[in-house]
Amino acid sequence: MPITIMGDREFENVPSIKSKALRINLNENIYGTFSEIGAGQETVRNFFRAGGASGTIAKAMSAYDKDFSDAIYGVEDDKRYVTEARLKKMLAYEIQLMEERITRDKHPTKLFFSYANTVATIDFAKKYKGHGWVGIRYQVDPNEDYNEISLHIRFHENDARLQQNTLGILGVNLIYGAYYKYDNPKKLLRYLYDHIDKDQIEIDTINFSGPRFEHVDNRLMSLQLVKNGMTDAVMFAPDGNNILPAKILYKKNILTLRGSFRPVTKVNMDMYKRSLELFIQERKVEEENTEVIFEITLSNLRAEGEIDENDFMDRAKLLCSLGQTVMISNFQEYYRVVEYFSRYTKERMGLAMGVNNLVDIFDEKYYRHLSGGILEAFGKLFFKDLKVYLYPLKDPETGEIINSDNLKVHPRMKELYKFFKHNGKVVDITDYNPAILDIFSREILQMISEGKTGWEDMLPERTSNMIKEQKLFGYHEPKLEERT
Repeated sequence: MPITIMGDREFENVPSIKSKALRINLNENIYGTFSEIGAGQETVRNFFRAGGASGTIAKAMSAYDKDFSDAIYGVEDDKRYVTEARLKKMLAYEIQLMEERITRDKHPTKLFFSYANTVATIDFAKKYKGHGWVGIRYQVDPNEDYNEISLHIRFHENDARLQQNTLGILGVNLIYGAYYKYDNPKKLLRYLYDHIDKDQIEIDTINFSGPRFEHVDNRLMSLQLVKNGMTDAVMFAPDGNNILPAKILYKKNILTLRGSFRPVTKVNMDMYKRSLELFIQERKVEEENTEVIFEITLSNLRAEGEIDENDFMDRAKLLCSLGQTVMISNFQEYYRVVEYFSRYTKERMGLAMGVNNLVDIFDEKYYRHLSGGILEAFGKLFFKDLKVYLYPLKDPETGEIINSDNLKVHPRMKELYKFFKHNGKVVDITDYNPAILDIFSREILQMISEGKTGWEDMLPERTSNMIKEQKLFGYHEPKLEERT
């Protein structure tokens, strides 16, 4: 037993990078290849320096020349090299090669792995920071199929050598976590940042697959990335799989709807359809080059305290079932959403929102952390000729329809609001369904939890059916007395 001194506190002892690499090297069964393109052989270098690598490293290679790389892994359809497709080809090819060259009869206990990365570091002009794909395909049982972890990274350091060093550390953390933390993917995610600061590198996409991860929902893993501060936003496609934001946002026109979507109501879908109709009428906006994003912020997920992962999954399933692309972000202010999208596109952007959301945008309290206050925020929000598509609100007390003409902002903000209103930055959605303006998601949620009926007509048919079939949001079959 180690000696403890009065006053000692418990803390988690993080193994050094050398210790992690050495533990892998000293395992007589872990055996595999390293294929690193674009940023040196930084990961395998740590294993060579740790000692005892001869029983672990089957091969280490860097196919830097494009022609040579194509000769090994084939040519990508898009002729690009830093892509997820390239990473998966590398992993599959190296595993197949190892299976062919190392017989199971001679090595029945070997746990094969293939680690690969394809990366572009910062350019000479320091205009593009660089990014890449990193992954591992591996076994934890020789009689079991392969597991796979793949992730996309974005560099934030301003020196190529620093980026290479960070990549090497991340690679060791990934291999070590894959073997020794696979039983707890959430912890595995956090351990990827051992000996790395979060301002050095960003992980914005991660996917787990294979027999050891068959119960892992990658959408929940995406949520962890944002929750743990590893990235500002993650996205997943209608099929429920995580997707690289750059892949679907690059050079696209973007229309965004923010909400809690708890659950998705007919109002949400009417707002989506009507705002899209207006958006594609804008100059230089073509529907086939337009992406609609349903955004949920962490503040919405924390509306009732800690994030409820089951509640999050219920919302995600419903949105995906309706064919929508979903983004989870930590952007409380709308201008930060616009800044984020501006990383990937210079095309037109639109925000669809209700009256209350627009009134909140003109509330100074949200911008006290900015040196330029609300004027700085609005400069960032509207500098790209962005437009707000405003869905009306029905006053519950008077029945009055509130739109951009009669909404009330703080007296100090009146002239600022008039400026954006008269310059066409706020566009009213006039072709709406007045019969659904009395629908509020919080009331529907209460009806569901209390086992009441009648809420079904307030939701898209597919949504209400799915809530019943999959028992989402705590749904239970109403008892006889509840039905009556």
